[in-house]
Amino acid sequence: MHFTSEQRLDDGVLEREFTLGEIPGILWTPGSASAPAPLILLGHPGGLHKMYPRLAARARQTAAEGFAAATIELPGSGDRPRSAAAEQARADLRRALEAGEPVDDEIVDRLVLPLVEKAVPEWRTTLDALLSLPEIGGPVGYSGGVIAIGTRLAVVEPRISAAVLFAGSFVPRALFEEARQVTIPLHVLLQWDDEGNDRQAALDLFDAFGSKEKTLHANMGGHTGVPQFAGDAAAQFFTRHLS
Repeated sequence: MHFTSEQRLDDGVLEREFTLGEIPGILWTPGSASAPAPLILLGHPGGLHKMYPRLAARARQTAAEGFAAATIELPGSGDRPRSAAAEQARADLRRALEAGEPVDDEIVDRLVLPLVEKAVPEWRTTLDALLSLPEIGGPVGYSGGVIAIGTRLAVVEPRISAAVLFAGSFVPRALFEEARQVTIPLHVLLQWDDEGNDRQAALDLFDAFGSKEKTLHANMGGHTGVPQFAGDAAAQFFTRHLS
């Protein structure tokens, strides 16, 4: 892990950009931490620079609770090399949505499954590097989307103790079976009127999760209209399970 920049934000949070091989990312650590901080991995739909304001706001909220936070760019997003197959699948998805047609499972599989296969090992490698830093400790949480990535990570990564998942992206049917293997505490956020999300599929996925403790927090509004109190509830969830 190579740190490429560093700045102290006005609330004392230390923000450092890094690269891990070809993977760019950002690490935020609390300014007043006197011991290794628990870590929250911040998922997002891709485009690290575009997503930065929202990611930084989430990171600063978690830092106020004593957590470090980190994120990485997704494969095929930002300045990372594009996949022709993924671009074609994305175009097919956009065409179906614009035409008001049902989104075929085959399109979702072509778009999401290769992303999950590439992103999850990268997250795990990043976690190895982060946990080797003296200022970072366990336990670890995962927060955000793409929900299929979060689902796979919750199954295969034993160091993740709890997760807040954003139900705002399409999920391949194969991931529903994996969801039954998830056992960690879950807090799932769903925007009821999300124009780019299949609400019933999101509800079916929540039902499939095998966790004994799982909460669905649904709010009216579109994809970017998550109310502040929903974010506060997610922060409280991590405080209960990671502190």
